[in-house]
Amino acid sequence: MFILRDLLLPLQAVFSNTAQGQKRKAWFVYTLLAVVVPFTSSITSNLLRALQTLFGLTLKSQRFYAFMASPTLPWKKLWHAMWGMIPSPAEEERLMLALDDSMNPKSGKKIFGCAHFYDHAAKVNQSSYPWSQCILVVGLLKKIKSRWACLPLDFRFYMMKKDIDAESATATRRGQVLPFEDKMAQAATMITDIQNYFKQPVLIVTDSWFGNNGLWSRLDRETDGAFHLLSRMRTNITLYQQFSVKGCEH
Repeated sequence: MFILRDLLLPLQAVFSNTAQGQKRKAWFVYTLLAVVVPFTSSITSNLLRALQTLFGLTLKSQRFYAFMASPTLPWKKLWHAMWGMIPSPAEEERLMLALDDSMNPKSGKKIFGCAHFYDHAAKVNQSSYPWSQCILVVGLLKKIKSRWACLPLDFRFYMMKKDIDAESATATRRGQVLPFEDKMAQAATMITDIQNYFKQPVLIVTDSWFGNNGLWSRLDRETDGAFHLLSRMRTNITLYQQFSVKGCEH
């Protein structure tokens, strides 16, 4: 219980002192506790049931669903508070970050961020374009009790430009259509924010889709070696070798 107290108090401090902020602070902490409880899954309806039954909160389903989907929660401050609680995040004096995107299948037609995304990992009996959310995640690779783990540090919902141009209901927030941002720009924003917070060199481990100049050009801008990229090379990538002829480099 002391560990939970030490973890939850910094997160509570992020919320404002207004009546709404204090109410959200309590809901946020109790929701985390409901996730930790071993006999319930993290499905929203089960979490609400745990809040009502275990913790005695008087909370209607509509208000709780609105809270869970709220874009006005202080997410950036919450992420920074969680980053600050990671002991010794660096490995060999640099942060090791894993970058990848994943699919989150859904059934509701008006769920935020949903579209028919191409799933390159779909099996033979699965749809290649499931109705789903595409979520881009950056995590910290760190050894915990001699085993490697990936601790999520930030994420973004990716939405296709054609859905934004069509002003799809799934691409709007609080009645406003969101501006388009490609995955490379989203990844660069998250990685740069993490590096600025920890003030340490970063090694990004990712697959070949991100291992090109689309991401690198957004990071390698007068950073003095702050960023390094490790990935498989694409089959169509071009390599250049530097050599010297008569004292001149080419």
